[in-house]
Amino acid sequence: MVLRTRPSRDENEQRVVRRLSRARKAPRDLVLRARMVELSWAGQRVPAIADELRCSPKTVRRWVHRFNRLGLDGLEDLGGQRRKRRITESERSRIIGLVKQPDPGRLTVQADGELAAADESGPPEWTLDALAAEARRLGIEVGRSQVRRILLAEGVRWRRTRSWTRSKDPDFEGKGPGSSSSTPARPRARRSSAPTSSDR
Repeated sequence: MVLRTRPSRDENEQRVVRRLSRARKAPRDLVLRARMVELSWAGQRVPAIADELRCSPKTVRRWVHRFNRLGLDGLEDLGGQRRKRRITESERSRIIGLVKQPDPGRLTVQADGELAAADESGPPEWTLDALAAEARRLGIEVGRSQVRRILLAEGVRWRRTRSWTRSKDPDFEGKGPGSSSSTPARPRARRSSAPTSSDR
């Protein structure tokens, strides 16, 4: 019987596998296993995958079986071989997905013209602390620094820069140019033309 990787359960699983197989900052072993799954999805058989990735067919079979049984978590290191990653790939994906969600505490103009937030107690803007707290609320044990590493590895921005000097309100009037142009530059001290002892 020909061993093949099962079809992806959903678009997210497929997207994560493809992202991992091309990742430059993910652990090498994890990238290799994701590549095995991707090549199997492309129709390659175990011997051809092993030949392309320069590993044994037994290794390919082991990880294809684990993926078929456990999904993305099956690509993690086998227990007892080395320290298990604290965050699974599915948890990493959920953390990254948080950034794409609207900030729950951000004030927005409602239909009646009033300002309101979806969650008054939520953060007005996603920050590392807010993302870590939300991840923990979802049952993912992660710290601020680990969230930062995950987002940096994916090239994800977790903050938006705001300009506090501009407003969409038509009645808002700016205060004119900044102080830098209104403050005269300090004049440079001119060199004295008086003779010195070296001139004598």
